[in-house]
Amino acid sequence: MDKTNTLYFQINDKKWFNQLFKNAGDGIAVDVVAKDRYGCLEVLPEQQQIRGELLKPVYASALKKTLRPAPDDKFRVRVGRLPDAFKGKEVEFNILFLTDKNLCQYYTIFNLESYQWDLLDMGMYLDSITYQNKLGANTGNEQYSLKQKTMTFTIPFEKNKSVYSQEDIKPLYDSLRLTDFNIKKIDIKAYASVEGNAERNLKLQNERASSIVSAMQTFQEPTIETKVSTSENWVEFLNDISGTSYESYKSLSKEQIKQKLIGNTSQELEKYLKNHRKAVVRLDLERIDKYKDMKTEVIIDLFNQAIGDDNLDEAAALQNSIFERLKGKEANPDILSSMEIPRQLKYVPFFNKNSAFRYLKDERNLLIAYNELQQLEKLSPKDKRIKYNLAALKMRIWRYNVEPVKQENFKKELTDLKKYGIEQGLINRMLVNYHIIKSELYMRERDYVNKDKSVAYIVDNYKSVPLQDYDYLSLAQFLTYYGDLKQAEDLLQPKMKTVDVNENLLFYYLNLTIVNKEIIQNPEYRTIMLNAINLNKKRFCQIFNASNQGGVTFQLLEDDYLHDTYCENCEN
Repeated sequence: MDKTNTLYFQINDKKWFNQLFKNAGDGIAVDVVAKDRYGCLEVLPEQQQIRGELLKPVYASALKKTLRPAPDDKFRVRVGRLPDAFKGKEVEFNILFLTDKNLCQYYTIFNLESYQWDLLDMGMYLDSITYQNKLGANTGNEQYSLKQKTMTFTIPFEKNKSVYSQEDIKPLYDSLRLTDFNIKKIDIKAYASVEGNAERNLKLQNERASSIVSAMQTFQEPTIETKVSTSENWVEFLNDISGTSYESYKSLSKEQIKQKLIGNTSQELEKYLKNHRKAVVRLDLERIDKYKDMKTEVIIDLFNQAIGDDNLDEAAALQNSIFERLKGKEANPDILSSMEIPRQLKYVPFFNKNSAFRYLKDERNLLIAYNELQQLEKLSPKDKRIKYNLAALKMRIWRYNVEPVKQENFKKELTDLKKYGIEQGLINRMLVNYHIIKSELYMRERDYVNKDKSVAYIVDNYKSVPLQDYDYLSLAQFLTYYGDLKQAEDLLQPKMKTVDVNENLLFYYLNLTIVNKEIIQNPEYRTIMLNAINLNKKRFCQIFNASNQGGVTFQLLEDDYLHDTYCENCEN
């Protein structure tokens, strides 16, 4: 639609257009639908073929006369004008394709998010396998951790208790053995049980989470970066009443359930509710760096001195300190060349970490790191870290067609990693990646039989692979790309009803399934939607915006189930 409210039908293939509108009775009609059709205070209208105002059909002769080039090598044709009654409203346009002046297809436009899928993250071997964190819930930034580790645990809440003292937290703090680490960041997701006043529940959870942070802060000087989110624990409540005499509650609204959870019913369900009051706490730990206040040049000198004195433990700690500065962009990567490391067998770990870090810091260093590791392999031909890193980088080289790769030889290299002490789970991950790339190649060659075999291998074997959240997302996208929607849904579904599910992963699942009427009728789907609402209510509600305003389509609200959920959670 342009500034004059003229509506256009746009295509990118003129030949397809002429084929579609070949005969005189072939044409287009536009159904203009306003979001106010789905108002929450009104009775949802009966489902009909035409949902709004149907504009006058435009047939082949008139369409061909007004066909004009459009930007980006596209073509467009006028199909009508927005009626005055719809001006200023949130609207969508459905298309009726006509053949011989009869309806052939009624087409609703869905704006489904798409993501570029990738290989399963293989990481790189430094002191241990180091993965990139590519699935931040909000930022999407790629990060990696060299000196950090993450710990997650759960703190139960006693009913109506909101304050935690040092004495409460100290046993937990001591059990973490944080003598060598500081808490860099604490992320608390605090959950209230669902009975009682929602506003009071969330206030209580905020107080509980804040008291946990305050108590932990007393044990260290560096300020802990904190993130706190609170919600009522509808997810686990609906999970726990499944298969019980209270299962019928799952069809009620939140307010109706709260009314039920008064008096004796609340006491009877306390055996479940007591487990729903808790905080899921994630700590990002950073190893205490005794060189933190030194200049980079001084640390380089100390590293070279430690190498000269054969103090390898000290040199390793200094190397990690250098990496932290590079990661934080406090130093130029060229300083790696200032590290004076003799080319001897006992110093191989230092060379390996430098090369692996060079790639982690900037993937454009793929070939540089690969060539460095090939030279290092000659010095230490059986080092498992070098073997693993070479395989991981070679997989990327093959994926992006940087250099030719002999496929069968490479497959043997992967299976042979077992000989050097690499865990089978890591090898299985690489073999899944091998078949992801093979399926792409077969697809380009239109060898659909072998493509299906590679996809089948992936489906049969991914369960034997330790998957991170990013891997789940990447694998689901891959299966969706090849049309195996059922397998993608089956892959993600078990994670969707857990309170600590990754936000992007959950919303990708909704994006994948919310247009499937059969799936959303499943009572379990409500639990998944409430999980999404708890994680990010605004993002959930945006799904029901107009397709040209970042939503999937507000016409999802034709479904009573989705309409009730939207009205209960987004319109109050």
